[in-house]
Amino acid sequence: MVINLSGQHSLVSNWISEIRDFDLQSDRMRFRKNLERIAEVAAYEISKKLPFVQKEITTPLGIASCNVLATQPVLATILRAGLTMHQGLLNYFDRADNAFISAFRKHKKDGSFDISLDYISCPEMEDKVVIISDPMIATGASLVKTIKYIREEGNPSDIHIVCAIACTVGIEYVLRAEPKATIWCGDIDDEITAKGYIVPGLGDAGDLAYGVKIQM
Repeated sequence: MVINLSGQHSLVSNWISEIRDFDLQSDRMRFRKNLERIAEVAAYEISKKLPFVQKEITTPLGIASCNVLATQPVLATILRAGLTMHQGLLNYFDRADNAFISAFRKHKKDGSFDISLDYISCPEMEDKVVIISDPMIATGASLVKTIKYIREEGNPSDIHIVCAIACTVGIEYVLRAEPKATIWCGDIDDEITAKGYIVPGLGDAGDLAYGVKIQM
């Protein structure tokens, strides 16, 4: 399943326009904050899909019957670009356990690349709802490899993926590998270059948030 959070012309559409805007992208704090906000909206929407239970809460004046999360999800992010969206999710699921995965494109001289994963730090994943944040789903290769890596640590009951911009090619690739996953997008683009960059996209989310890195 795919949900485009810009589909209803909400504030998400406004934030997407700003992270795409070349003239605004030099303001790294604004860029990071907008990614965080998009993830917060996704967190709120995802919360509607999670199981709740009734709990009696003692107030200063009596007892209130409240609906509370049955269990906390696990928040997973792909370093480093996913950190800003991870924080947005963590702002809402503030008691969640967290997982961190290092995944990056290892470029070759011919312009192609392999996905390199060499680090994972995670809690118990078995039968947990896992929410993965990554600002861009381009080819989908790094995300599929990340989920495979996560499944080696435990089999989640549900997987939600939160991104700012996704490409239709990447969405299709991810859902072929994980047909039961739910993808929450800030917006969706149809074009991808031969080198695996989304068009019009927004550029390199990690570089825009944290500074230009040396290509590896």
